[in-house]
Amino acid sequence: MQPVHLAVVGAGLIGRRHAEHILAEPEASLDAVLDPSEAGRAFAEGIGAEWFPDLSAMLASGRRPEGAIIATPNQLHVANGLACVAAGIPCIVEKPLADDVAGAERLVAAAEAAGVPLLTGHHRRYNPMIAAAKRAIEEGRLGRVLTVQGSFWLFKPDDYFDAAWRREKGAGPVLLNLIHDVDLLRHLCGEVESVTAHESNAVRGHAVEDTAAILLRFANGVLGTMSVSDTVVAPWSWEMTTGENPAYPHTDQACYQIGGTHASLSIPSLDLWRHRGARSWWAPIQAERLAYEAEDPLRRQVRHLCRVVRGTEAPLVSGREGLETLRVIEAVKRSAATGRTVALGRAGA
Repeated sequence: MQPVHLAVVGAGLIGRRHAEHILAEPEASLDAVLDPSEAGRAFAEGIGAEWFPDLSAMLASGRRPEGAIIATPNQLHVANGLACVAAGIPCIVEKPLADDVAGAERLVAAAEAAGVPLLTGHHRRYNPMIAAAKRAIEEGRLGRVLTVQGSFWLFKPDDYFDAAWRREKGAGPVLLNLIHDVDLLRHLCGEVESVTAHESNAVRGHAVEDTAAILLRFANGVLGTMSVSDTVVAPWSWEMTTGENPAYPHTDQACYQIGGTHASLSIPSLDLWRHRGARSWWAPIQAERLAYEAEDPLRRQVRHLCRVVRGTEAPLVSGREGLETLRVIEAVKRSAATGRTVALGRAGA
């Protein structure tokens, strides 16, 4: 089987990680890095890939990738995604799909009208641990799921905010970080029906929040709470609990807990807590650790893109899935700004 020829658009931190995973994946071939900066050009040369400033320049040269991963700044996601769609190139657009719902709607509509596969880079869904958790829920091992709670608590150092855009509207941990958590809760628990949220910037005083608390009501009746802060010293976040990215220290704590009438599940440990006999707070409760084979989800995402390009798999996280997750995040921001609960319909707010 010939490898699928891919291009990475954007040579920042996440773009470079995508490039590394493409280079390591036998089903893929990294043909080019597209980035207008000299740093991007140097990175491409250093890994032996062709360099182009953008997709137009690459196409003008006669080169055409079979697929692309777009890892540019958020405000460029829609423009680059539309360029790929216009060229008939299937692509993954890093999360968030756009910096607002209107842009995401335009991109999704264009891709669906053209019949070009569009995926959103919510890579955590590719984690085998999440697949095992979803399987346990769907098999009824938790009974009826009633509630979920999640945390994104960690401390971002001051120099993280040296980049001015991280202090300005359109950034903040709700949009940059919590969007991954919300996407996983949608994946595991179903569609979100309404959102109530509060935000604070009391510590850093930036134009974006540093702390937020969110109440989620799911269409199937599940109630969820999410708490996010990038100014709390704590071990309870996906980054620190899963070991997915070796750049972060690893703890043995949990970031999500899902509660059902017959058992509860802790993530990422996949400890399934239940009573062996009658269900009662007086009865002993024991944990069974669910098994799975670990593999880097970014690597799995690259492999999946190759199979989508070949037509052997349908997108696991489509552009429309990314749009629906972005709708929830927009509802969080709107609720925090107005102090009101924001309702979402199946097709949006």
